[in-house]
Amino acid sequence: MPRVLAHSTSSISASLRLALLACACAAGATAAQAQGAMPPWQGAGPARYVCGGIGSDESTAMRAAMKEHPLALLFARADGAYMANVDVTIKGGDAGNAAALAFRASGPVCLVDVPNGRYVIDVAAPGGATRSQTVTVGGGPKTADFRF
Repeated sequence: MPRVLAHSTSSISASLRLALLACACAAGATAAQAQGAMPPWQGAGPARYVCGGIGSDESTAMRAAMKEHPLALLFARADGAYMANVDVTIKGGDAGNAAALAFRASGPVCLVDVPNGRYVIDVAAPGGATRSQTVTVGGGPKTADFRF
């Protein structure tokens, strides 16, 4: 008869639970670090925004958070270099949920929380170049990419 090594099921389960707990703690610490790299949110109520993306930690945190917000704005020159200090105006929304935001983007990535609806986004880059896009928010994250 083959010899069977006896391991207590409870000691294996305890080891597995401990390993899973360590992984969960590490994931939580990583998420907290990414959140800590985010600039503070601006605005109140159903319309708020955060802009950033300057520096690798902040850029990584902002890009990782894009899928968690209904609208993301990206600003860059035609050659792909990121831009900041872009003036942004967002108008529209569905009846009763109209959102109007006006702000200066302090970084090349802005995350915007607005109610579902159709919005017109007008932007003006330093130097006066302007762009406009219409987006419909709802049914998943949207990204509006502005190149100057």
